[in-house]
Amino acid sequence: MQGGGPLIILCHGWPESWYSWRHQLPVLAQAGFTAVAYDVRGYGESDKPHQIEAYTLKELAADVIGIADALCFERFITIGHDWGGPIALTTALLYPERVYATGSLSVPHLTRAPLPTLDLWRAIYKDRFFYQLYFLNEGTAEAEFEADLETSLFLVYTAIDARGMKHQQHNKQGGFLGLKAADAKLLDGMTHFDTFPDWFSQTDLDYLVSQFQRSGKRGPYNRYRAQNLDWEQLAHLSDTKISQPAFFITGELDPVSHFVPLSTSFLEHVKKNYENLLIAKELPNVGHWTAEEAPDEVNRILIDFLSRIDHSLH
Repeated sequence: MQGGGPLIILCHGWPESWYSWRHQLPVLAQAGFTAVAYDVRGYGESDKPHQIEAYTLKELAADVIGIADALCFERFITIGHDWGGPIALTTALLYPERVYATGSLSVPHLTRAPLPTLDLWRAIYKDRFFYQLYFLNEGTAEAEFEADLETSLFLVYTAIDARGMKHQQHNKQGGFLGLKAADAKLLDGMTHFDTFPDWFSQTDLDYLVSQFQRSGKRGPYNRYRAQNLDWEQLAHLSDTKISQPAFFITGELDPVSHFVPLSTSFLEHVKKNYENLLIAKELPNVGHWTAEEAPDEVNRILIDFLSRIDHSLH
């Protein structure tokens, strides 16, 4: 936690940590906000229940409310990246009286699919690998990743940043994009780059390894395993738009934008799910790790967004 003033809660995604927001915390604090980045349930120093049902978006949104309550803030802003996006946005949907503005990076607000999420992925990716379906293999998926945490994390982080995505597009094989057999493992076919990208260092990797040595992968994978429970539990929100002032940022090379074939651009596809989307931007030459690959640009957008919000009652 840094700063003072209105509260902003920053929710991270997979496979990351509060540390994912290291470039945003001081900037938001300097701009006059109380900026909080926490370890999502199952990660780092947070609680790590074993059961899958403990990792639904309903439960994770309640954790966000718990943070605000512990800090004695009645109203606050949520911001998330990757799985942190749905956590931040679901908190805004379930607790509109508490969340007065929200936004996400990489993963936008999407309305409820016509069938349970994991069933949708099975239908779309029935003949090829899709990492979210692989994560359903309890024990097997954890064992692969945990066998060498440093290598596993390095491969994942460098597979879907701008450099990794360009490499995959050029070579048309391996990686995260389903370009391997349905029975492949997560790390099969991934390129092990000889150097770190410019946004990520050995120091960063060492810290993140230390966090996963503490937490393991059971909790992080349970978030994926709970998706059909989300579909059932959040049915009452099926057509609900985000009503609060909101923003969405994605990278030009983010693979999330290409999970489902679309007839329009990804930004146009998501705009209809918001009532007051103040900012929607695609950052050129940026992959999945938006706030880390392009911290200066993301910080500029966040400060611009926050300047458009009335904080006087919060």
